[in-house]
Amino acid sequence: MRRFNIWIRSYSLFFIFSITILIFVEWLVRSRIIPAFIIPAPTNVIISIFENWKPLLLEHLPATFLEFLIGFTLAVLGGILLAVGMFFFKTLEKMLYPAVLISQMIPIIALSPIFVLWFGYTIWSKVAVTILISFFPIVVGTYDGLKSSDQEYSELLRSMGANRWQIFLKLNIPMAMSSFFSGLKLAIVYALVGATIGEWLGASEGLGYYSRRMSGNLNAEGVFAAITILTIMGILLFAFVTVIEKYTLKWKNAE
Repeated sequence: MRRFNIWIRSYSLFFIFSITILIFVEWLVRSRIIPAFIIPAPTNVIISIFENWKPLLLEHLPATFLEFLIGFTLAVLGGILLAVGMFFFKTLEKMLYPAVLISQMIPIIALSPIFVLWFGYTIWSKVAVTILISFFPIVVGTYDGLKSSDQEYSELLRSMGANRWQIFLKLNIPMAMSSFFSGLKLAIVYALVGATIGEWLGASEGLGYYSRRMSGNLNAEGVFAAITILTIMGILLFAFVTVIEKYTLKWKNAE
């Protein structure tokens, strides 16, 4: 209960601000200052979610989550392996680190049709977009974290007879965890965005596909219903990683 009260106090201003904005938007729409087809009333968005909860939650949400889960998992595994490889082998760093940077300079919208050409309208075109957009924070966060280890501690371990692998396990990994989790929190949100972008460009199910279809029908409530579910999903995923970070780095928070 104490933690819940602390959490409420920490985010009370955010909740007050958000509720105020929603009430203000509701008033603008109800007063016809803003047309409902541009920004729908928040109450109408909630009604739309309740009226279409079966296709939204039982059909489109699982499809988006599966694309996100596969893409995010592969991005995390590949990102960690590449970061560790670049940390141990400088030749690999010089060869691949610029390529990782360049991959983020190419607009995702420009690459998505290429993925559709390669993989068709299957789940793998969406997974490819998800991997590409969430791969970068994992690689950079992990690699920078591994490089940030204190050289004095490393020299101390060497003087005690530790080899490079033991130093990596006992020093580099623990020191890199904060930076890794920072990248992970960014990547988990980016992965959800990537899955949605992939669905926008070509899919038969998913929240991105649903919002595009509703947009084509000029159904603003349906578009914002999908956006609302994606937002809640993103917040929950971010909170999930934050909780894991808190318990994983409990030793560091206790210092």
